[in-house]
Amino acid sequence: MSRIERSALIAQPAGRMFTLVNEVEDYPRLFTWCQAARIESRSDTQMRARLDLSYLGFRAGFSTENELVPGESITLNLLEGPFKSLRGRWQFLALGDVGCKVTLNLDFEFAGSLMGSALALGFQGLADRLVDDFSRAARNLPKAA
Repeated sequence: MSRIERSALIAQPAGRMFTLVNEVEDYPRLFTWCQAARIESRSDTQMRARLDLSYLGFRAGFSTENELVPGESITLNLLEGPFKSLRGRWQFLALGDVGCKVTLNLDFEFAGSLMGSALALGFQGLADRLVDDFSRAARNLPKAA
């Protein structure tokens, strides 16, 4: 099982960062590694979504069920895809009125040995970029009032 833990301090409120990460349907417009995104269902506390990703030869589509605590966290659980397992958690910790600490923890394992190893390398590279990419996207948001 592979584990990724990344965090960043961002000059945006926690609620705004939660919204940016939770707006999955915007990923193809914001990030070159996301080829398609589809919301299958959504409520205030839960979302089912599908992502089709492509990054340096790594290509995969998968669906997750996400537990939402608005402004605080998004917990990801695999529904379907090339993974044997995938669990993750985004956390948004308010630091005063205009900043926050964003943390991403991902645990994943691909099914199959040889193909799984190749996919794991590509996904590891993509996952390493996620917090940085969301940090860059946050810089394009209007400043908090």
